[in-house]
Amino acid sequence: MSLRSVLFHGLALAAVTGVLLGGAVPAGAADGPAPAAQQPDGAGGPDGQAGGRGDRDPRRYDGVVTAKGGIWLHDRPDRGTRRVRFAEQGEHVSIYCKVNGDRVSGNPLWYLLTDGTWAWASARYIGNVGPAPRWC
Repeated sequence: MSLRSVLFHGLALAAVTGVLLGGAVPAGAADGPAPAAQQPDGAGGPDGQAGGRGDRDPRRYDGVVTAKGGIWLHDRPDRGTRRVRFAEQGEHVSIYCKVNGDRVSGNPLWYLLTDGTWAWASARYIGNVGPAPRWC
């Protein structure tokens, strides 16, 4: 595993468990969208809101589970890791970012989902609703 991958996995785990910088804000604790300085390039919508996505966090992206019968979500971007929860086919999910991980049907991308439990899903079975997620 490359140094970059090891560092990323360590930081992702720290962020998920809330120990990053000794006082990470839990998911969903922030009120309203991030300040303009923290928005990704091109995130501003014509109506002045972040990406035209209303009150949604501009750092999150939308997706829908496309796997027939649903998909297991994992604690790391790898099929051999612990299963966190099950997402049903058609379920709408909130995506934070993407990374390269274990290949699933030829697709190496995995999405970090942020709906209640921070968990990883293979991008092979998550359809983007709107723009593709940023890199982690």
